[in-house]
Amino acid sequence: MAGSAKYTAILDANVMYPVNVFDILAQFSIEGLFTAKWIEDIDAEWTMNLIENRRDIHKDQIYRRRDMQRLAIPDWEVEKTKYQPLIEALELPDANDRHVLAAAIAGHADSIVTFNLKDFPPEILDQYDIEAIHPDDFICHQLDLIPYQALTAFKHIRQRLKNPPFTVQQLLNSYERSGLIATVVKLKEAIELI
Repeated sequence: MAGSAKYTAILDANVMYPVNVFDILAQFSIEGLFTAKWIEDIDAEWTMNLIENRRDIHKDQIYRRRDMQRLAIPDWEVEKTKYQPLIEALELPDANDRHVLAAAIAGHADSIVTFNLKDFPPEILDQYDIEAIHPDDFICHQLDLIPYQALTAFKHIRQRLKNPPFTVQQLLNSYERSGLIATVVKLKEAIELI
């Protein structure tokens, strides 16, 4: 069940690329709200996309961020030997996403957190007892299930943002730009706590 460290979610590359979205998911995992998992292939995908799309960021900075993410969540990896043998047998609308589902199966995940829900249809994922969930919905579920712990995580995120410091409104604006619309609505209801 979401709201428990035993609940495991695979993080797709598209939720790791926007640093502010990953920060929320990582902080939730660090604070024990759920267990976050991913694989080296997902790291390779988001780092490659960030290098291609953000020429203003040196690739060494991107790799440093990747390494810091791995340090923050030491149990992040589903091992290649466990998920790679599953890939060929899986069918998804986009064959390039099969590694994500394979990692979810091998990692005993309850869900895949992704912005691309259409690439993970319920009729396929249901047979593995896995659901694809939009990060906005996932974050909102945490805010509903365990509001105090989730809001504390947001407070910790904001306290870390020192260079430059973020006001609550600036933080909410960044979440809105990243597509976390419902999350922003919920956070506005408890703005004094973050």
